[in-house]
Amino acid sequence: MSMQLVTGNHAAGHAFGLAGEANRTARGAVCGIYPITPQTEIVEYVAKFSFSKGAVVPVESEHSAMGVCLGAAMNGARSFTASSSNGLAYMAENVMVASFYRLPIVMAVVNRTLGPPWNIWADQGDSLMFRDFAWIQLYCETSQDVADTSLLAFRLAEDPRIMLPVMVCMDGFIISHTSMEVELAEQEQVDRFLPPCNVPHKLDFDQPKTMGGMTFPQETVAHRHELQEAMGRVPAVFEEHRERFRDVFDRDLAGAVEAYYCEDADTIFVTSGSISTTMRDVIDKRRERGDDKVGMVAIKMFRPFPVDRIRELCAGAKKVGVLDRNCSADRGGIFWQEIRAAMQGGGHPLIQGYLTGVGGCDVIPKTVHEVVDDLLGRSEAGEPVWKGV
Repeated sequence: MSMQLVTGNHAAGHAFGLAGEANRTARGAVCGIYPITPQTEIVEYVAKFSFSKGAVVPVESEHSAMGVCLGAAMNGARSFTASSSNGLAYMAENVMVASFYRLPIVMAVVNRTLGPPWNIWADQGDSLMFRDFAWIQLYCETSQDVADTSLLAFRLAEDPRIMLPVMVCMDGFIISHTSMEVELAEQEQVDRFLPPCNVPHKLDFDQPKTMGGMTFPQETVAHRHELQEAMGRVPAVFEEHRERFRDVFDRDLAGAVEAYYCEDADTIFVTSGSISTTMRDVIDKRRERGDDKVGMVAIKMFRPFPVDRIRELCAGAKKVGVLDRNCSADRGGIFWQEIRAAMQGGGHPLIQGYLTGVGGCDVIPKTVHEVVDDLLGRSEAGEPVWKGV
């Protein structure tokens, strides 16, 4: 391994290239590509990668980019792509097909505000609009997290107990275009970590079959139930592959949920993505003052949502504040909604939502300190609090 100063986009592209090459002894790798800011550098990196057995297919739209991945995955290839914002929205029909066909496609999503009006800055609304599409969703805090999670995503997606597509999400520009020191994997390590991709229901010329035909309601119910069961297995399988990752790469990969100073905290803040880094620094400063018992729960795995772990970590808290870089019109932050649902019953704590960084607004330490002060001063929850308006 080598430590290099690279962007999040470079880290994702590097991981995708090595993962694709690791499947050279099987059906190879295929990447459907179409550019959109701020993810374009990922597919540019992959396009320059020299695959022994694979193809990078430039197409005319994001819808077709996922279409290429669908066809490749149906034929047993390791398939991946990247997108953002309205490009991701244009891809929507095929995004749904990928999960309903149980195809282990991996997609990097560089979170960007949906338009119009047009905005290229970070907002998680683009990936979160697919929260009911049966895709595993993983949110990264740093470029190192992107590099490592991108590799684990293939192992998780292709696990025969799962067979579901995975989104690896990062905040646009904040992570995608910021250079950080990253320990980049080498091909030999990835070859050991990723077994050959095997899609058990891949198309076979010797045994022709039809995929996606008409079904009756009973078959659809059975299909949705199978998706639910597969999602339910994800957390345990994710942990298994984290152990394998540690064995191969000799470093830890962030878990589905990371706790920070939660043991004695009576006030806990829930974050995801790059905001977690800022919140961690603020908690350190508040702890140094000795007057605030504050902690943080950083959520990496949004789908499936880690309900049990969240309830466990927040069980002793009197107040929980949720910082969302997204907004569901009329409903507030999406993570806030999920936390409230997870904590219902059993005398749950005061749960307050904060809309921070929506549309790419800066979430600096001052902003986070204001959030902490607001929650500490509350005796009851209210409507979501907007920051940056």
